[in-house]
Amino acid sequence: MATIADGKEYGLEVREVSGLDEEDLDQVKQLFLEYGHSLDIDLSFQDFEAEYKALPGKYGPPDGVLLLAKVDGQAAGCIALRRIGEGICEMKRLYVRDSFRGLKIGKILIQAILEKASELHYDVMRLDTLPTMAKAQALYHSFGFYHIEPYVFNPIEGAVFMEVKLNEDDRKADQ
Repeated sequence: MATIADGKEYGLEVREVSGLDEEDLDQVKQLFLEYGHSLDIDLSFQDFEAEYKALPGKYGPPDGVLLLAKVDGQAAGCIALRRIGEGICEMKRLYVRDSFRGLKIGKILIQAILEKASELHYDVMRLDTLPTMAKAQALYHSFGFYHIEPYVFNPIEGAVFMEVKLNEDDRKADQ
């Protein structure tokens, strides 16, 4: 797949990562660490360190997915989903390295994870995000996500909780 920015074409590849491909898994682990450091908050309430060490862990088959985006062979971003209930999954760890921002990788990763969630027969995808991430929230809204009440513990004041229905008919019924 190619993406174009600033008049230049980039080779973009999004692929599913399993525990079998050590190189991809190591790159995702590095992206997870960068993600954690970029937030300037303590993620211990999510047991982030154990999650990182166990990758792919809860983001692995059969109920989870871990995606890696590469641009011209370089790790550029990641996204994951995990099962949190019957028919319900959660989007986690959307992150794009600064040097790759502006190439619409976040949008491409969200589209890819929504497709994977549908393939796994989830009905709803949820997420939580920081109140300071206005651009991310706008991107989520563009995919049909809407605000909901908290569904999981998050001690960050003003944390934002969102969901989207994955079935096209359900989305139309809500509009």
